[in-house]
Amino acid sequence: MARQATGAAQRVTVAAETLRDEKFNARRIELAEAALETLGELGFARTSLREIAQNSAFTHGVFHYYFSDKLDLICCCVRHYKAKCVTRYDEVVTTARSRDELTEGFLAKLAATLQDEARMHRLWYDLRSQAMFEPAFRKDVLEIDKSLEAMIWRIATRYAELGNRKPASSPAALYALFDGLFQSALLRHLASDEKAVPDLLDEVRRLLPTIC
Repeated sequence: MARQATGAAQRVTVAAETLRDEKFNARRIELAEAALETLGELGFARTSLREIAQNSAFTHGVFHYYFSDKLDLICCCVRHYKAKCVTRYDEVVTTARSRDELTEGFLAKLAATLQDEARMHRLWYDLRSQAMFEPAFRKDVLEIDKSLEAMIWRIATRYAELGNRKPASSPAALYALFDGLFQSALLRHLASDEKAVPDLLDEVRRLLPTIC
């Protein structure tokens, strides 16, 4: 009987701790979403926790309670944003019944994210560059890079499958290729180059049949 009571008490304790952790993590995500706008506008180097708090509905003290420092907050922000990004094309991949259908669906979403979420993508490239110098970023950056690589590979393998073919390159090489094109187009778009998006779409449209 005593052992049963002890076991029940332990389960209650574990459940309470799990709930507390879930609430804590949910609050971190809420704060991260609030911080993304400021970070996307100013970038990593020019943004402090105090500036983030001033541009949000939360106090500086609240940010300090949930995040050990600015690095912790930024890593949480980018992980949260990219977690949503990596599933952006999944519906297109799942529903496309032809290579043309997949191409058009992919290009439409590619154009939309470049135009509508440029500042968030800029923040990602900022963080990835900072990881060259800041060890605290490296684990998260490498994990995010792998998830984006897997995203591109899902598109490539489905495109190849629809043509009864196999991708002509490795997942890493394909990701490096698409990422390079996207980053270049992003910079041009941020510089108000009106041809940045159409040029990117034309490049990808020509590229897909040659690699898949």
